[in-house]
Amino acid sequence: MDFLLRALQVLPRADWLALAAFVVGWVGYVQFARHRGLTRRSVLGSTNRIREVWMLESTRREVRIVDSQVLQNLSSAPSFFASTTIFVIGGLAAALGATEKTTELMQELPFAARTSALVMDLKLLLLLGVYVHAFFRFTWAMRQYTFGALMIGAAPDRDVFAADEAARLAYAHRAARVMGLAAETFNDGLRAIYFGFAALLWFLSPLAMVAGTTGVIWVLYRREFHSELLAVLADESAPPRP
Repeated sequence: MDFLLRALQVLPRADWLALAAFVVGWVGYVQFARHRGLTRRSVLGSTNRIREVWMLESTRREVRIVDSQVLQNLSSAPSFFASTTIFVIGGLAAALGATEKTTELMQELPFAARTSALVMDLKLLLLLGVYVHAFFRFTWAMRQYTFGALMIGAAPDRDVFAADEAARLAYAHRAARVMGLAAETFNDGLRAIYFGFAALLWFLSPLAMVAGTTGVIWVLYRREFHSELLAVLADESAPPRP
């Protein structure tokens, strides 16, 4: 409590405004992307439709080795990022343990803002919180891909589905939904990494942090809703229906 009271008194108004812009920008964009994806085409929505096709074809295969290999490749990405964020978290924790030295080091940078050790702690805590959030999202994505592997392994034989096409479609939809949730969670972790770069700019100045937050939102929006990749995916996103 004393730390927060001191922070309220020490942190300049410009820094509080920059911090508010960062939080509102991050949370606001996540909510915007989630709702816009329900009515407009997006990279996540288009790939989810492709996952429907994948799971539907998986139920028709006698041997599902290919599906296992694809799933293993998909789960390797969140595993890599989870391992990376652990190193970043360890480095930030070490920096928090030596705030005075970190402050002296930052003051030697030509464009960094001159701040007290307490303000430096707040900036490091924000960056630490961003990467901790990213770590939890990446590890949850790993577990969700594991659940998807269970659904592929537990899928009945294709001859069973041949007698009940409705059951095939229902099972494929459930499996694709699990895969889609894993992809969405992994996407949340990647967004946190992006916004981590904006938080890093707070060490330079509050204005740099606001500019970085705006830039990150623009890059994410362009890639998720107006990228060339999306145009290619959307052309082949409609799953064939028997």
